[in-house]
Amino acid sequence: MQQHINRRTFFRNTTPALAALLVPSLLSKAAGMQRSGLKTRGVVLAVEDLETLNWPLLAHDSGLTTIGTHITPSQVSAFIQSAKGQQFLTDCRKYNIQVEHELHSMHDLLPRALFQQRPELFRMNDEGVRVADYNCCVSSADALDIIAENAVKYAAVLTPTTGRYFYWIDDAVPMCKCPKCKVFSDTDQALIIENAMIRALRKKDPKATLAHLAYVNTMTPPQNIKPEEGIFLEFAPIYRDWHKPLADAAAGKVAPKQGDGGLLTHAETVRLLHENLKVFPADTAQVLEYWLDVSLQSKWKKPAVKVDWHPDVCKSDIKTYADAGIRHITTFAVYIDGAYKAAYKDLGFVNEYGKILKDYGMKG
Repeated sequence: MQQHINRRTFFRNTTPALAALLVPSLLSKAAGMQRSGLKTRGVVLAVEDLETLNWPLLAHDSGLTTIGTHITPSQVSAFIQSAKGQQFLTDCRKYNIQVEHELHSMHDLLPRALFQQRPELFRMNDEGVRVADYNCCVSSADALDIIAENAVKYAAVLTPTTGRYFYWIDDAVPMCKCPKCKVFSDTDQALIIENAMIRALRKKDPKATLAHLAYVNTMTPPQNIKPEEGIFLEFAPIYRDWHKPLADAAAGKVAPKQGDGGLLTHAETVRLLHENLKVFPADTAQVLEYWLDVSLQSKWKKPAVKVDWHPDVCKSDIKTYADAGIRHITTFAVYIDGAYKAAYKDLGFVNEYGKILKDYGMKG
C-alpha cells in the first residue's frame, strides 16, 4: 500500500468538510509515529524498599509500568521466595506492574569460595597475581560456564515478566589483566561474559534478552567483541550533574581514574550514548538514571536525606534520550522506603516523575 499522500490530489478529490475531518487525524497519526510513548517507565528498588513500602500501588498510582528489584541475585531470590516477596508479586500482577531484577551478580554467579581450589577462574591483577576480589578471568571457559549455569539457576526464581534479564559485572572495578584477557577492554570483557550468559538463558527461554551495562569503566562501546542476539544496552550515566539537564553540554562531574580519567561533561556523556547506539539497537536500549536515587544522594548511608528532585531536568533529559530513539527509561529510587515516608511524608515526586514519563509522546 502506498503510504505517501499527495496533498494536491487529496484535496482535489475530497470534499472540504471531509478533508477538515480527516487531515487533523492524519497529521496526528504522523506526529505519533515520530514521537511515540515510552515502553518502560520504571524504578529500581532495593529489597528493603519493597519490604516496607507498598511500591506496586505507588507505581500504579504514578503511571509507572515497571519495578526492578535490587541488589544481588541471592538477596533478591530470598526476598521473592518469602511471604513478603510473594505478596509483592501478587500486588504487581494486581496493578499490572512488570517485574524485572537488576542485579550486581558476579559474586553469586562465580562464588568466591571456588578460589582456593580453582584460582584460574578468577582475574589476574596488574602485578600478575590471581585474586578473587572482582569479576573473573574471561579467558577461562570454565569460569564462563559456571557463571552462565548459575545465571540460569537464578532465572528459575528471578524470572522477569518482560523477558529482560540484568546480571551485571562488578562495575567500576578492575577486570582481568592476564596475558589472554588484557588485550580486551573492560567493555569487551563484560560483553564476553554477557554473551556466555545469553547463550545459556536462550536455551531455556528463546526470547530472553540480557542487559549490557554501560557504566563508568564500560561506558565506551565494545571494540573487538560483538554482542550476541538478545543483548541490549543499559546506559547508566552516574558521572553527570542532576541539577542541570544533559542538554547543558558543559555541565558534568569529575570521573574516577578507572572511568574516563577526568571531567566527563554532559556533551561527552551524550557522545558515549550515541557511540553505544551504533553497536546496540536503540529500540531495545534502556537508560538507568539516578533522578530519584536517594541512596546516592545520601552517600549510601542511612538515615536517608530528603530527595533532591529536579523535574525540569528530568523532563529535558527524557527528551534527550527519546530523541536518540530510546523507549525504555528507569531510575534508581533506592532508600525510598517506609522509613523515608515516615520521616518526610510527601512522596508526590514519584507521581510527578511518573507523569513526566507518561506525558512524553502524548502531547505535541
